[in-house]
Amino acid sequence: MISTIANHRSVRKYIDTPVSDDIINEVLTAATRASNTGNMQLYSIIVTTDTELRQKLWGAHFKQQMVLQAPVHITFCADINRFSHWCRLRNADASYDNLLWFINASVDAALASQNLAIEAEANGLGICYLGTVVYNADQIIEILQLPKGVFPVACLVMGYPADEAALTDRLPLDAVIHYNIYQPYTANKINEIYADKESLTASQNFVTENMKQNLAQVFTDVRYKRSDNEFFSGKVIEIIRKQGFAI
Repeated sequence: MISTIANHRSVRKYIDTPVSDDIINEVLTAATRASNTGNMQLYSIIVTTDTELRQKLWGAHFKQQMVLQAPVHITFCADINRFSHWCRLRNADASYDNLLWFINASVDAALASQNLAIEAEANGLGICYLGTVVYNADQIIEILQLPKGVFPVACLVMGYPADEAALTDRLPLDAVIHYNIYQPYTANKINEIYADKESLTASQNFVTENMKQNLAQVFTDVRYKRSDNEFFSGKVIEIIRKQGFAI
């Protein structure tokens, strides 16, 4: 299992071989064994294999081809609807329609998604998370018919890889690990921990292709720019409120 985690790759090209129901059930079972808030399991998992629905999801995910190629699309939702419904049926006062429980449910969904991803890779499958889920959450809510109290927080595609994807670079441990308390980052430390990432051929190509001075500017000016961040932040807050969370 440690080897599976260490060799994680984001797979963006898939063959059309279906994933058997037995394997799908196996990875879903692994997802449900994840840690969660109060053993409440405040998440729901939508498994989409229907071609027509995946075509619609393809549009919501900015038409990334892997959404059409991979035979399985999985959406992990923060879900206070089911637990609240149970409480109401038992004459219990459910008060989970707020920011605190949106965060709790989102963490539950994220933990379940990672368990599933690891089990999928252990079974020879490839996966790729789709960061576009929150950008067009309203479309995904409509396509998957999500009721109030349910919000999509993570999506991934799953299937058999068409080729062996490259291992993605990661920052060194001392870039992200703090012992006992948060340690401040000096300019020298920042330069040290980002040196390898900046020296990668792929990173240098990004800088050249986008006509920027450095890799940081590729992130701030091209990939995740302020105008987009502010627009989608406002959109996400509005959708979360429409889904019944008081934020």
